[in-house]
Amino acid sequence: MLRLLKVKGDSLAPEFQEGDFVITVKIPLLWFKLRPGDVIVFRHSEYGTLIKKVEHFTPDGESMFVTGTHPNSVDSRRFGLIPRRDVIGKVIWHVRKPGTL
Repeated sequence: MLRLLKVKGDSLAPEFQEGDFVITVKIPLLWFKLRPGDVIVFRHSEYGTLIKKVEHFTPDGESMFVTGTHPNSVDSRRFGLIPRRDVIGKVIWHVRKPGTL
């Protein structure tokens, strides 16, 4: 299942800017296996919908440590591991907002 989402905030700046769009796929285990370095969108109970980069997985593969590239990014360094079940999708396409390179 594909999903189009608009980026809000600067968590992964400068690569992903506010106003950019991303397309995610929800079936990463079948066609797009998650790996360190992938960008994902997920739900967090306290912070809502977030976009982050996967750094590493727990040994059982059920949770992952995620980070942002912006110095003030709220990520696993603050809220801990993300369960795989909370992943909305893996980013497979990035569309920059008009007027950016």
